[in-house]
Amino acid sequence: MPSVNRQSLREEFTALKDRFGQLSGDGKVGPESRALIEALLMLMQVLIAVFMEKNTPKTSTNSSKPSSRTEKDQSALSHPGTHTKGKPYDPSRSGNTRTVETVALSKVSACEECGEDLRETRPDGHERRTQIDIVFEKVLSHVDAEIKSCPHCGAETRAPFPEAFSGPLQYGSGIKAYVLNLLIAQMISLKRVQHSIQTLIGQVISEATILKYVLQLHLALERWERLAIERILTQPAMHVDETSIRVEKHNHWIHGSAGINRHRVEDERASH
Repeated sequence: MPSVNRQSLREEFTALKDRFGQLSGDGKVGPESRALIEALLMLMQVLIAVFMEKNTPKTSTNSSKPSSRTEKDQSALSHPGTHTKGKPYDPSRSGNTRTVETVALSKVSACEECGEDLRETRPDGHERRTQIDIVFEKVLSHVDAEIKSCPHCGAETRAPFPEAFSGPLQYGSGIKAYVLNLLIAQMISLKRVQHSIQTLIGQVISEATILKYVLQLHLALERWERLAIERILTQPAMHVDETSIRVEKHNHWIHGSAGINRHRVEDERASH
């Protein structure tokens, strides 16, 4: 049997169409059959044009090809604003958040109907209304180290500074946590993070300092990451996924892996 390809199918279709034209011209095809066959030929011509001539690019949506192997992140570009559920958001507040709560009393001095003096009348109850606001507080903590001269030998002795005050100017843990939240969790650019901090404290934190905070976070989580990888590699199954992020107008890919504990899955199924 001869091989079938795009060219051979087109030639076969052309030959069938010409043969049908000859039979119709000789009067060997009835009017009803002719109309039906013409419709079928037109349908075949459309199918050949669609499936044989058009080259459909393979993407992550119509093949097993991962998103990072496609030319662009087509899923993100074609459906802007759509996001998967992902991990549930943790609504717990940061440890350095303080709540200042005040209660003011609005008193009744006179009756609205007759004007009777009610200043000495006990209230029947209270109706409360609440306003929530945020006030960013810049906290300056100074440490003055004493400097003394010895009356015996004349040597100068300086008192030690706390470990957190390793230089003339330091930024506290609250600023570090806020910077990391904007940069890592909210994925805001370095420049915009700098502007946000400058608006709050009136000083610009350099990009090098911000990136140092990221490095410190990485080192703090290094042991946890190593243990997590070891645990994932011991699981009977592992899920691997990737998500795109735009950096400097270019697509980059973040790869994530998660193991599945078979016994835990079986226990959850049994509980349901």
